[in-house]
Amino acid sequence: MHTKFPKPTMTATATATGTPGPIPTVIPTPTEWQVLGDAGHRTLWVVFVLMLVTSGVFAVLSWNVPVSKRIYHVLSTLMAIIATISYFALASGDGEAYNCVTVRDAHKHTPDMYHEVCRQVYWVRYVDWALTTPLLLLQLSLLAGIDGAHTLMAIVANVIMILSAMFSAFGTEGTAQTWGWYAISCISYLFVIWHVALHGTRMVGNKGAGVSRLFGSLGLFTFLVWTAYPIVWGIVNGSHKPSVDTEIMIYAVLDFLAKPVFGAWLLLSHRAMQETNIDLTGWWSHGLAAEGRIRIGDEE
Repeated sequence: MHTKFPKPTMTATATATGTPGPIPTVIPTPTEWQVLGDAGHRTLWVVFVLMLVTSGVFAVLSWNVPVSKRIYHVLSTLMAIIATISYFALASGDGEAYNCVTVRDAHKHTPDMYHEVCRQVYWVRYVDWALTTPLLLLQLSLLAGIDGAHTLMAIVANVIMILSAMFSAFGTEGTAQTWGWYAISCISYLFVIWHVALHGTRMVGNKGAGVSRLFGSLGLFTFLVWTAYPIVWGIVNGSHKPSVDTEIMIYAVLDFLAKPVFGAWLLLSHRAMQETNIDLTGWWSHGLAAEGRIRIGDEE
């Protein structure tokens, strides 16, 4: 008798080996350094030269102006000189630091990873702004005839605005430091506008139509330029997307408008408009050499 065995089929049966497959590996992202490039470095040197030339031109323009009427020339020249020193520091590699934030890298099949993004922050830029912007506000206040109390409040609010922006630039991501200080800076800017723009518009009317138009034009120009600063700051420090070179180029344009262009506009208009003259005598023009002298023979 013959035993029949079942014929083999073409279907293969899968068997479990008990050996796990390869585990996907994730290579950690190294620290990303956002630093100055060649284009930004060249821009800093170009602006340094422009600010240096501007300082010389403003100084020369003041030579044929009596000291008692030289206040606008002095303030504009000081603005340009401070900006020149600032841009020399930037171009030569001084006045910088790094602010690092932690960025989350999401992965589908593996745990999320984290890496740091470290960006160059130029603190000397804030020193420049803290010194030059009060000089600009003082010129607008003198032009409009704003009283000393409102002028002082505007300058103090301006300094708070600049320092708050610097604190925010070095703030820790995800805390109240970054956007809290940024909010304080923006609120301070509103106080500057109120003390100079709104109050100045009411005061400048006493100086005539020509001075009113000049103050209105310079005030609007300053408002537009200054408003661009916090917008650029928010984009750069909020997203960390624009390169450091792009940031430098944008700020370079704004600084050139806020200092050389503003100063040239004011000085040339002041030269052609007698109503803008401010005659400062006493200590400003003659010093204190004659003060407190005792003259023999004078009546008591």
